[in-house]
Amino acid sequence: MQPTKTDRALPLALLRARETVMSPIRRVLKAHDVTDQQWRVLRVLHENGVMDAKELAKSACVLAPSLTRIIKYLEQKNMLTRCADGKDGRRVLLDILPSGAALIESVTPEVQVIYQAFNDKYGAQKMSDLLDLLHDVVELR
Repeated sequence: MQPTKTDRALPLALLRARETVMSPIRRVLKAHDVTDQQWRVLRVLHENGVMDAKELAKSACVLAPSLTRIIKYLEQKNMLTRCADGKDGRRVLLDILPSGAALIESVTPEVQVIYQAFNDKYGAQKMSDLLDLLHDVVELR
């Protein structure tokens, strides 16, 4: 059996799509001195509130060693805080600080413009279908 041609290989297609979506978003984030990983961490905390590090890593799609570096950086920038869980001292709890929330709230409109461009190009229904399908793929694990 021949391997799938690379232009129809799912992993490569997903990577190409990710780069197509992320390229203009990265330009916006770079202008605000934030990486896409830092952005994801702050967005997840902004959306969910206090989370433990393990849960945050999973929700933000960040590997634990990367999250450790991101936490240190965002703490230094006064965008998030961490503390030990009062019930389990081994567990680290993280929360977004007002400056981190302000960054999310100020950058989000710029990112929404990019999302809207994809929506305009492909239509709301196709975008919704795509997101549903991607969620279904993730649920296969």
